[in-house]
Amino acid sequence: MEILDLFEVALMPILKVLLVTALGLVLAIDRIDLLGHSVTHSLNNLVFYVFNPALIGSNLAETITYQSLISLWFMPVNILLSFLIGSALAWILIKITRTPPHLQGLVIGCCSAGNMGNLLLIIVPAVCEESNSPFGDTSVCSSYGKAYASLSMAVGAIYIWTYVYYVMSLYLNKSVSDAGTNKDSRIHIISSGESSTNIFLESSRKPLLHSSDRRSPDDSQIQAETRSTKSRFPFLDKMRQRINKFTEKIDLKMIFAPSTIAAIIGFVIGTISPFRKVMVGESAPLRVLDSSAALVGEAAIPAMTLVIGANLLSGLKRSGVGVSLIMGIIAIRYILLPLLGIVIVKAAYRFGFIGSDSLYQFILLLQYAVPPALAVGTIIQLFETSESECSVILLWTYAVAAFALTLWITFYIWLLT
Repeated sequence: MEILDLFEVALMPILKVLLVTALGLVLAIDRIDLLGHSVTHSLNNLVFYVFNPALIGSNLAETITYQSLISLWFMPVNILLSFLIGSALAWILIKITRTPPHLQGLVIGCCSAGNMGNLLLIIVPAVCEESNSPFGDTSVCSSYGKAYASLSMAVGAIYIWTYVYYVMSLYLNKSVSDAGTNKDSRIHIISSGESSTNIFLESSRKPLLHSSDRRSPDDSQIQAETRSTKSRFPFLDKMRQRINKFTEKIDLKMIFAPSTIAAIIGFVIGTISPFRKVMVGESAPLRVLDSSAALVGEAAIPAMTLVIGANLLSGLKRSGVGVSLIMGIIAIRYILLPLLGIVIVKAAYRFGFIGSDSLYQFILLLQYAVPPALAVGTIIQLFETSESECSVILLWTYAVAAFALTLWITFYIWLLT
């Protein structure tokens, strides 16, 4: 592919995101006011509970089979490594820039969680459809590319709504608690009459592990038993005590977020043959369920992007994000992570963890070079904190992605071919 053609392929999906973001900003201005504060919260709730789960579940059910899941086992490991490395680099950035407490969770989210699905679903087919694509036949490339991108989206969503959500909630709840406004900043998105939904929303603001001050009645017994046997097996007793506390106080509602549940359902339908025959395919008797979920899921990406644009309006008026912090996030996402990703993917290929499929390696490499996940903005919306700062960071990272991602795609194709 020529440099200009490659630039156009990589630039188009980023420009689409920026244009829809600009539309959300215009709809949020005072004269139009179609995306006011209450509307964006309601729309964000739809994304969290309806649109994202439908998109992930339908894509997985249609494209992932048991055989493909076995052959792609390294992708979840690769994504997890990118999240962990991004978190570590974000922690270093926080220490260097002395990031304010209320922005620390946002920085970790932007550095760790990449856009693992939405952009890949746009970029990979566009690269495959080029007449001089380096990945072989167009139809075969698009088919496999969609399966790879769907798995990437599902795994990324699971990590975002478990690991990233948990880490961000620790920092965000801590900052709210330090300011003494924990009770006043609870989520009130749905009317008070819908008590069951409000209970879930309010509980989602809490960290997975409750405060250490809240001890169960059995804690004293556990501590007494630990002291009595400490002289014999101190390490085992300490380990057992920590495991007991963790399992007793963990909040399963936060682990099994709607997107995580949808991913599990999609995996079950896609990998178990009887379920797949009943629900997926033109001759499936219950194919209407899958097609309906896919139809609803198509609204996830534009709705999420419109919310980001609406939040950007307040960010343009007033934002507490420093230039050094934005530059640090950009450096992590577009310089450090891609370079480390090359080392990891090449090492995996050398040790036989992945095959010689160049398209598969291309997607593994791309997972380290994508901009932050838009779901970070959804999490920030749920906590009603740092919304304008989040929009400013996402705006700059996606603007830089138009050029940085193009350069990395060019280098990846050269590296693989």
